[in-house]
Amino acid sequence: MKTKSLKKDKVNVITLGCSKNLVDSENIITQLRGNDYEVVHDSEEEDANVVIVNTCGFIDLAKEESVNTILQYAAVKNDGGIDKLYVTGCLSERYKQDLEVEIPEVDAYFGTLELPGLLAKLNADYKHELIGERIVTTPQHYAYLKISEGCNRTCSFCAIPLMRGKHISQPIETLVKQAQHLAKMGTKELMLIAQELTYYGLDIYKKRALPELLEALAAVEGIEWIRLHYAYPSKFPREIFTAMKQLPSVCNYLDIPLQHASDTVLERMRRQITRAETEDLIAHAREVVPEIAIRTTLLVGFPGETEEEFEELCDFVRRMRFERVGVFQYSHEENTLAHELEDDIPAELKAERANQLMAIQQEISYEKNLEKVGQIYRVLFDRKEGEYFVGRTEADSPEVDNEVLVPAASNYVRIGDFAQVRITEATEYDLFGELATAQS
Repeated sequence: MKTKSLKKDKVNVITLGCSKNLVDSENIITQLRGNDYEVVHDSEEEDANVVIVNTCGFIDLAKEESVNTILQYAAVKNDGGIDKLYVTGCLSERYKQDLEVEIPEVDAYFGTLELPGLLAKLNADYKHELIGERIVTTPQHYAYLKISEGCNRTCSFCAIPLMRGKHISQPIETLVKQAQHLAKMGTKELMLIAQELTYYGLDIYKKRALPELLEALAAVEGIEWIRLHYAYPSKFPREIFTAMKQLPSVCNYLDIPLQHASDTVLERMRRQITRAETEDLIAHAREVVPEIAIRTTLLVGFPGETEEEFEELCDFVRRMRFERVGVFQYSHEENTLAHELEDDIPAELKAERANQLMAIQQEISYEKNLEKVGQIYRVLFDRKEGEYFVGRTEADSPEVDNEVLVPAASNYVRIGDFAQVRITEATEYDLFGELATAQS
């Protein structure tokens, strides 16, 4: 057994799931360090005696990963490797009572909005003066900015409102303060995230206020890129495209999960939009911002999805020629409206349809990347990996989109800096280039 000592606790915060969870973990870390705790994030070292697992409960695979991670650290605790194990996040919010019975080794479970309670368990105070002064776990030059919490949508397949509650917007002045703090720490790129970005402001300003927020954030000195993630297509505030066009620091980039294109599937999903309306929105975006890069996510295998409905989705992807596409397979989530439907698409067919859709997009991505060869792009460099400096264009968000690789042997850039890069070669998901200044 591990010998107890008077040494102050060291906490390892483990983050699972999406970037919204990452921001929550960063707030946990900030508060604990403000209470003089030594805190690490996703550390593989075994010197922490307290572990906090921030879970995801979105779909089956995410829930399985969360449960396995809790069990892993529960076993470590049983072996005396750690003293305390706490669990927070979406899975804990949704299944707290079940988890308390199934994995009693955990010292306490907390929901998504119970940070003060978690801190209290560690004899730490919730310091209001630290709000907005978040420590980031990403590379210093980019950070996520969560502009709201929760969701008021009623998509039949989605359990997020069960775990995150109703939509709550952060005031513009609060977000500007956060952005100013991040900029002072060296952040150059802000990725705006929310469960539903375009709903921003309806609860506190009684109108969709994302354009006003963009204008305020664009005025923050030091912030050079502002990127929009997770926008809902129904009743989309089109003035966002005008703001994107007029504000140089707002990236010509939009992450807009569309989920499907068949009207019958969209109706069963309760998405409140038709294919024709979606295509009109995409056409408008490209008309106002011709350089826009549109990323979407699509869902295959929804209950009752026929071959004809799936082919409508394939045709839609071919016609729209999105810059970026991600594909999910439907997960049958209890307490959602879709759970009342029969999950009648076999897992093998879901996987086959996902692969077929990605094959279509792979070809589109390759064709679009080939068009970039010979062009010069502004690139933000994230890291050095092997023989390459690795960065991204304005059309690419970290971890999910394409990357630009520049040979380190013949080029030099500083991580976190922008540089002009001439594209020399393209693959389906990556671009290769040389510094344009080095060849001038």
